[in-house]
Amino acid sequence: LTPSAHHHAAMYRLRYLAAPLSRHVPTLRRPMSSAPDNLSFFQCVGVYFDQAAAHLKDHDPALLQNIKECDSTLSIAFPLQRDDGSVVTIRGYRAHHSLHKQPCKGGIRYAEMVNLDEVQALAALMTFKNAVVNVPFGGGKGGVVIDPRKFSRRELEAITRTYAAELIKCNYIGPAIDVPAPDVGTGPQEMAWLKDTYAQLRPNDINGAAVVTGKPVEIGGVRGRTEATGRGVFYGLRELVGQADLMKKVGLPLGLAGKSVVIQGFGNVGYHAALFLWEDGAKVIAIGERDGVIHNPNGLDIPKLKAHFDATGSVLGFPGAQSKQCSSRECLEIPCDILVPAALEQQVTGENAPRVQCKIIGEAANGPLTPSASSQLQGRGVIILPDMFLNAGGVVVSYFEFLKDLSHMRFGRMERMRELNRAVVLTEKFKQAGIALDTEEFAALGAAADEKAYVYSGLEDTMKEAFGEIRTTADAKNVDLRTAAMINAITKIATVQKASEFMFS
Repeated sequence: LTPSAHHHAAMYRLRYLAAPLSRHVPTLRRPMSSAPDNLSFFQCVGVYFDQAAAHLKDHDPALLQNIKECDSTLSIAFPLQRDDGSVVTIRGYRAHHSLHKQPCKGGIRYAEMVNLDEVQALAALMTFKNAVVNVPFGGGKGGVVIDPRKFSRRELEAITRTYAAELIKCNYIGPAIDVPAPDVGTGPQEMAWLKDTYAQLRPNDINGAAVVTGKPVEIGGVRGRTEATGRGVFYGLRELVGQADLMKKVGLPLGLAGKSVVIQGFGNVGYHAALFLWEDGAKVIAIGERDGVIHNPNGLDIPKLKAHFDATGSVLGFPGAQSKQCSSRECLEIPCDILVPAALEQQVTGENAPRVQCKIIGEAANGPLTPSASSQLQGRGVIILPDMFLNAGGVVVSYFEFLKDLSHMRFGRMERMRELNRAVVLTEKFKQAGIALDTEEFAALGAAADEKAYVYSGLEDTMKEAFGEIRTTADAKNVDLRTAAMINAITKIATVQKASEFMFS
């Protein structure tokens, strides 16, 4: 096993402590409109950063450059003996983009296209995302270069445990260092293996359950985490379509009811976003998946589609919908009110952006639009709700799970009976006044709220607050929502770094 680490955070800190910031030469910025589509993912994030930094003249350019850079990366390689006896080399990565607040936070993805640039880009987005929604974490991300569908359960367990052991040996994860979570190709089972590996190597850490989030509830997970990202997408879009001035600009009525929606991706995020939008009255007319696209202009029944998908492994062939075996990208060009890319990065580019026909784009995936595409679409008046806000539901609820693990107590345990008793007293008072409450009204009084209700409440409040902050900045600086979100993130991070004299950059 030959892990190798590239860690330059310490050099940054010593440099800043030893010399005035004004001595550093800033990196030249490229305007968003001129950014080509051949930029790497990390470079694309940098373009969005520079676009926002141009509005922050009060900050030293060297400070902004430090916020933009990735603090450290770890590359590892290890052997795996496959079930047939052959031996292959597995490669993995982990990046810490910012340590301005600790621990770092970000998922682990299993995918064949994972590389160091992608991991750095995703870690950077996690830094900014956490700041946008006021979650006190730095940004991290990791990945293993495999297609999990090509490996057995035993092989996946061996890969996960070895990857986890390497991260632990390099002091790269821990409740106070970096807390991973699920991402593309991983889920609660992989998080359970990682937690157990940490427990075996760090048996005296009483807060060891907090080493990872997205775990099964039975071993310290939190109710509501599975659907959190999709639910956050729903809350964010609901806030947007409730803005009368913005809806007037794109010629749409207020509210989600009746709006046509196209979603690329029917995994965890895409499915739950579709479900919650459908339940609120939106009309989901098309779904794109890795093997094709289905389309019904009258709308799809999402629960029935999920049952079909679970039974067949595909959205194709769903009764009542037109099916086409093609790239999922084709769904991006179907006319609709709201387009939700919920798959992978760089799906809408300068090449296909002219064929995108929607009024609103909700970025449920990380980095689904290139800067060139974003510039084109905004120039046409399309409202883009950025990823660093819209898909933050997962990390918000991961924060709740982290707090639950540190407190060693489920949410509501101290308050539930008090709230139930209050609801009973109020119900009796209503009854005496001749007013009978139904079950939903009784529940609305806070009666017998379970952990999921607390989680949903906290997530909704967080998304509403963050959207309000983004709109305030967008209006004050006359910028788009993505730039406003990034301005907010950079400002919050800069405040922490200045206050700490760059010791935790």
